[in-house]
Amino acid sequence: MKIISVHKHSLGAELGLQPGDKIEAIDNSRVKDILDYRFKITDDQILLKVRQNGEVVEYDLEKDADDDLGLKFEDMRIRHCANDCIFCFVDQNPEGMRRGMYFRDGDFRMSFLHGHYITLTNMGWKELKRVVEQRLTPLYISVHATDLDKRLEMFLYGKDDHLLSKFEYLTENGIELHSQIVLCPTWNDGAFLEKTISDIHQYSPMARSMSIVPAGLTKHREGLPYIPPVTKEYAEKTILLYEEFDKRFKHADGSRFIFLSDEWYLRIGKEVPAIDYYDTLDLEENGVGQVRNFKEKWTDFDIPAFEKETHITIGSGKLISDTFRNWFIPKLNAISNLTVNYIPIENNFYGKDEVTVTGLLTGGDIVQQLQGQDLGEKVIFSDRIVNETSGAKTLDDLTLIDISNEIGVPFLVTPDEPKSFFEIIQL
Repeated sequence: MKIISVHKHSLGAELGLQPGDKIEAIDNSRVKDILDYRFKITDDQILLKVRQNGEVVEYDLEKDADDDLGLKFEDMRIRHCANDCIFCFVDQNPEGMRRGMYFRDGDFRMSFLHGHYITLTNMGWKELKRVVEQRLTPLYISVHATDLDKRLEMFLYGKDDHLLSKFEYLTENGIELHSQIVLCPTWNDGAFLEKTISDIHQYSPMARSMSIVPAGLTKHREGLPYIPPVTKEYAEKTILLYEEFDKRFKHADGSRFIFLSDEWYLRIGKEVPAIDYYDTLDLEENGVGQVRNFKEKWTDFDIPAFEKETHITIGSGKLISDTFRNWFIPKLNAISNLTVNYIPIENNFYGKDEVTVTGLLTGGDIVQQLQGQDLGEKVIFSDRIVNETSGAKTLDDLTLIDISNEIGVPFLVTPDEPKSFFEIIQL
């Protein structure tokens, strides 16, 4: 592992470690990545091997168990997914986007660190044992189907990946697993869905949850297998079926095991469940509970004083537009001296009927639909539309300044909570 910086007053600095040095081993065991380093550095006595100027230097250290060396390393090389799933969003991107938009993440370390869902197909027993040894829990697993023939059909992986054996090994050894099913009409629903839920539920309570989310389909599916769209009627039937499964498949303590993502409810104009539905699980980044958490944050909040008339515009994707129009925007417009205009944005880039979530809006669509409008003093969107790792750019590589220049007023993003929202208004 290559060091890129050393904290000035750290143990690493005292040892004379420099940027460019490489950590070769700790206690004669090769250091594979940052997680491996963190696990091995916690001993109070270690033998550290560092490659400096072409030579390996050994340091025999005694330290407190929680003492770090103050080192920063180059980014990990992320492992590529081994599948070619029929619904993979990466394959539904148009040509000409930045390189990262075509990368399929299948790395268990990113699952542990950031909650990314992985399939386990590319994990052998050596890596599974590492997960157990280093207590990399919880992990987030994309299951989709447990029937072997259906998995081969949908994953296009080519062989039995022994999913249930991996679930059994990990859960029996104390690793919590959150799972998801991307539901594709006519593919993994019906009897396949029931079997998948039942097969994973047997590993409760260490199999902590199962989220069911609708397949995200774009208009760019040329050459890909046909997947019927999730219609309003299909969503209604799925919710009814879910309510039956929810009663049957609980944890032993009575807590909920299966969760529907918000999109199912929003598609049919139905109110999302109450806050106690979600128990204590944080599945918000998978679209489970985002709307309810948003409403909870905005139900009771400190209203700032606006000493002068303030006029702004808020935008979002179409999926959440009813909630904004009927609940959120009236709440804001009730604040003295604040006028809020609302403009829902159609996703022409991915398909205006296919993709309606805010997080997949592009800068180009936002600019096109805001230009020429009375926007007031500034425009505010959720920060879900930008990716910080790409330098706070939208999916089509526009910066906030780019959009501001095109629409003629400041374009800003904020987390979905009152404090940040009002701070950015009053900048």
